[in-house]
Amino acid sequence: MSLLVITGMSGSGKSRAIDSLEDIGFYCVDNLPPSFLVTFARFSQDRASINNLAVVIDSRSKDMFINFEGELEKLKKIKIDYKLMFIDCDDQVLLNRYKETRRKHPLMDGNNISLEEAIKKERLILRNIKESADYLFDTTHLSSSQLKQEIIDICASDTFKRLQIKLISFGYKYGLPIDADVVFDVRCLPNPFYVENLKNKTGNDAEVYNFVFSFPQALKLRDKLLDLMSFTVPLYIEEGKSQLVVAIGCTGGKHRSVSFVNYLAENLLIPEINTVIVHRDVEK
Repeated sequence: MSLLVITGMSGSGKSRAIDSLEDIGFYCVDNLPPSFLVTFARFSQDRASINNLAVVIDSRSKDMFINFEGELEKLKKIKIDYKLMFIDCDDQVLLNRYKETRRKHPLMDGNNISLEEAIKKERLILRNIKESADYLFDTTHLSSSQLKQEIIDICASDTFKRLQIKLISFGYKYGLPIDADVVFDVRCLPNPFYVENLKNKTGNDAEVYNFVFSFPQALKLRDKLLDLMSFTVPLYIEEGKSQLVVAIGCTGGKHRSVSFVNYLAENLLIPEINTVIVHRDVEK
């Protein structure tokens, strides 16, 4: 049985993650009290009908949530393997989502605090858990369909047990991906945006891709990045890391960064990895 424990900031998209997992055959439980985690995991192990289990545990469990880290340690002690997924989002976006839906943050119940204070308090509570997560998702700039596809790419079939390399192209004008482990800046290269017939195309188009790599400095940088990743990725695999997020940025996230991500995805040929491509800003 594969066990996935999901947590994260309230309003960040955990329910969307659960919906995606149900679509690929996971048995899903939302808002499970932390003290039930070990018992429910053991129960599920004995059920032939449950091959993949996903549970969401978060601050909706109120005071019970303080036991969460201890329950995760119990899983390790009794040798029940699990992966921890953390769903995050920028504070301002969380504020906007709550204001749009007019829903109440769970930490505001029984506490005379504002929405802003509740978000800050929750982030502090979750700090250590976030640092120990196997998978980290930042939904600040992700649409529902993009999040769903990323979840499926990680958890479908046997790829769940392999190192996932998430290659993200992004535009600096829209902000850094907060879930990135490594960031490369390719704004030093000639920009196709200033070529009239390429301006409205992207690095997914052959004309732009060929333009980006028509310059010697782009070819040299491309080869160095591939060499660096070919050397370091096996070290992450040996360490037991579950996810490596590599972000490549240019000004708008449409041309140079997209071309580099596509090149690395095609040429990083390591059998033990599952490569996922995210062109975060290509439609903006």
